[in-house]
Amino acid sequence: MAEASTATIYVLNGPNLNMLGTREPETYGHAKLADVEKLCAETATQFGLKADCRQSNREGELIDFIHEAHASKAVGIIINAGGYSHTSIALHDALVAVKIPTVEVHISNIHARESFRHHSFTAKAAFASLCGFGIDGYRLAINGLAAKIGAKAKT
Repeated sequence: MAEASTATIYVLNGPNLNMLGTREPETYGHAKLADVEKLCAETATQFGLKADCRQSNREGELIDFIHEAHASKAVGIIINAGGYSHTSIALHDALVAVKIPTVEVHISNIHARESFRHHSFTAKAAFASLCGFGIDGYRLAINGLAAKIGAKAKT
């Protein structure tokens, strides 16, 4: 693992996640993307990590973020690719190419929703996938990623 004080994880959020809090609150809750980013920053700090949070509605920009994570020697990626999870072989390929430990997160339980959401290309490129925990899934993902890379909680 990189020096704990400088180790960075990328938290990537895909299309429509900028609409959290207003988009389908019965499915996604009332938390906003800023709440997710704050939760990620606070959780990462507990392990001496920095969360670099990004959001894009564009598939190519998400791929660029993944490549940037590799170039900057990020120690992990948390990704909620939104609808691209179910359609993007390109995101899958980018994640596989960079070989950075990755956890996929979905706020809702994708398996309890429409059948087209049951398959995830990005999950196949991740060592773990979490869904249905609301935004707390991000905290769980960072905890799991920290364990995977050997980052210990700071006291």
